[in-house]
Amino acid sequence: MPETEEFKFPSVQEISESPAFPTAIWELEPHQKGLLPVAVGRGGPLNISWEIHGDGPIKLLLINGLGIFNTSWQRQTLHFGHNKGTEYSVLIIDNRGMGKSSRPIMRYSTSEMARDVLEVLDHVGWTSERQVHVCGSSMGGMIAQELACLVPSRVASLSLISTAAVIENTTTFSENLANRLRMLAPKSVDRSVRYTAEACFARAWLSRPDDAELPDEHKTPRCRFPPGGYRRFESNYARFVAQDVAKQRDRVGFTKLGFLLQVVAAVWHHKSPAQLREMADAVGRDRILVLHGTEDGMIPVPHGRKLIEYIQPGKGLIEEGFGHAPLTERTRWFNELLEEMCATGETLSRR
Repeated sequence: MPETEEFKFPSVQEISESPAFPTAIWELEPHQKGLLPVAVGRGGPLNISWEIHGDGPIKLLLINGLGIFNTSWQRQTLHFGHNKGTEYSVLIIDNRGMGKSSRPIMRYSTSEMARDVLEVLDHVGWTSERQVHVCGSSMGGMIAQELACLVPSRVASLSLISTAAVIENTTTFSENLANRLRMLAPKSVDRSVRYTAEACFARAWLSRPDDAELPDEHKTPRCRFPPGGYRRFESNYARFVAQDVAKQRDRVGFTKLGFLLQVVAAVWHHKSPAQLREMADAVGRDRILVLHGTEDGMIPVPHGRKLIEYIQPGKGLIEEGFGHAPLTERTRWFNELLEEMCATGETLSRR
């Protein structure tokens, strides 16, 4: 599309009628999966859904952000757990309140959600010193901070993506939450998904042709393919909307209550500079990445700058032009960066 041509955002109906719409979520078959009762004595028990993709020696944990399922990591799950599944084992989880996990009515917190994750790690046997490479995005990065505070000696590397120590000057964040809540009202879905897309991604990227690296029927192991294979959308925007709408139409996995309970956890997350310094000392700063984009419209970039200031990580990146979700917007670059962090952690652990 020429730079001077204005991008016309397709409607949700148009996207839903696309032949690609049923193929937006990839059917990647895990090597292991389960539903684990957790939080006994912490308001539970409640069930946490987990999957492991790949059976390689490098253990990678990916932690979801606010109001999304573990399929939000499908580009990374495909790359690390399937295309490189002999090198990596990738653990993905539905946080409490979303997907196949339970939605107990109680106050959620990032610290309690981190304890849920820790119980899953114990259950699957990822318990050794410096064994787990932890990556969390947005609210998932808040949970990752809490997890690293709980068990710093088990962290091989820590990647904190588009996240914050505490949400400050929350006008932008609150506006985005309000608009995401409006997605629950059918009459405003088009407006809400567009607003969310523009808050999470650079507009120029949204308008470009769909650039997802799709599963390959001849090369991708452990993947079920629909008739005709996985199809391309006309734009990156259309793919984002299709995935988001598919999630919203899951009336069991995505509920207003579950979303609101997770909002409480994100809004009330707080790690002090002293707590983060202590965590970084224990994990080791050379093992830590903090990444934030200058065009992040969900958690504005000053939060990332402060996180870098507090932690003093071995790698602190403020990337020009990046939005809230580099794992989607810059998938190949992001996957290479995560590979680099895993390699650094393995080397520091003398593996």
